[in-house]
Amino acid sequence: MQRFTDKTVVITGASKLGGVGASTAQLFVKEGANVIMLDMDEDNGHKLQEHLGAKTLFLKCNVADETSVKNCFEKGIQTFGSVDYLVNNAGILAYTPVHETTLEEWNRIMGVNITGQFLCAKYAISSMLKKQKGAIVNVGSAQSFMSQKKVAPYVTSKTAILGLTRSIAVDYAPNIRCNAVCPSTIDTPMLAWALEQSPDPKAVMDECLDMHLMKRVAKPEEIASLIAFLCSDDSANITGQSFRSDGGIGILIDGSIQE
Repeated sequence: MQRFTDKTVVITGASKLGGVGASTAQLFVKEGANVIMLDMDEDNGHKLQEHLGAKTLFLKCNVADETSVKNCFEKGIQTFGSVDYLVNNAGILAYTPVHETTLEEWNRIMGVNITGQFLCAKYAISSMLKKQKGAIVNVGSAQSFMSQKKVAPYVTSKTAILGLTRSIAVDYAPNIRCNAVCPSTIDTPMLAWALEQSPDPKAVMDECLDMHLMKRVAKPEEIASLIAFLCSDDSANITGQSFRSDGGIGILIDGSIQE
């Protein structure tokens, strides 16, 4: 399919091969789009741009900083002319209980995970309004609806994404659509990092697999496919919604029952 020929997408958190952002960039390039990739990781970002070719542009960007976001959107638009789609994928997390979470850590996570989505949407929408058409996909989490222990800043930011998604959908309908994708565990470098925080990564992974009805974690390509669908005209009547690609986690009330 070539659903995005001559269209331009901005993808945040798009630097590392094997991540959702990079997989989404690969899919959009395959389907004809120009792809602007924003991330703080310059080394991997430039490697990905070289790998994907001339229809891509990597720009170092701190999504929590308005000047950085504004400059990157200006450079991207100078290169490709406009922004048709935005994929707000950048996200970070840390494991600490509330009473041990510093204000600095709280602000750092909220800055990337929710302020970053707001800022990128702000500048993407400014471009989309000129064409009176566009689509935004905000990447939330299964933890937009439930919570692990010791992730208060992360789960708060991911829950806030649902409100931002609805607000954008309401404010800019019918011409600009906005939806959220909420995955659970994905086989990415972030998962590898999270497992390394445990003294027994295999036990944690086995426990994680057991929590999913599908008994596996998602592939980044599966999340990328859902993102692309929500950007495409195939989903032209969908806006303001959240989609859980989560392997069925959290829907089973387990335990003994009496027949």
